Amino acid sequence: MAEPAHSSAFAESSGDSRPDTIEKVVHINRCAKVVKGGRRFSFSALVVSGDQQGRVGWGFGKANEVADAIKKATEASRKKMNSVHLDNATIPHEVVGEHGGGHIMLKPAAPGTGIIAGGGARAVLEAAGVKDVIGKALGSSNHANVVKATLAALAALRPKDEILRSRGKTPRERQAL
Repeated sequence: MAEPAHSSAFAESSGDSRPDTIEKVVHINRCAKVVKGGRRFSFSALVVSGDQQGRVGWGFGKANEVADAIKKATEASRKKMNSVHLDNATIPHEVVGEHGGGHIMLKPAAPGTGIIAGGGARAVLEAAGVKDVIGKALGSSNHANVVKATLAALAALRPKDEILRSRGKTPRERQAL
């Protein structure tokens, strides 16, 4: 069976400098305008792109067709990609992100836990390359605000050695047992 054009994940490699980039369609919204001849539909798409190695971005596109809206959103998300600090397959520390009414709390998890988060937060974390994390969306469940809050939380992450330097300490080398 062929995969529909509005599937939750697809990748385009034509004309992209990063063929390993993945795109996740978070939400598609249909809007109807009533005119003399009936209803005219238009669509908007929210897409998250990432290379699964610490770079992630989001995009929003509107068009009269679903495929065109997804294409516009994908192009916008690739332009807005930012780097995030990861600690192996998880995040270095607990963090809270906010955007509008959307709040999200992310906690590092033990290896093998997986991504325990839903909706837009899961899409962002998968695209960024996080493998083990616990997340909880608080406040608004608006897809766009949850995605932006998750990206704000990931942007607030700092590596452990940077935190130690800001406290005036030096990171010690691990000694073999």
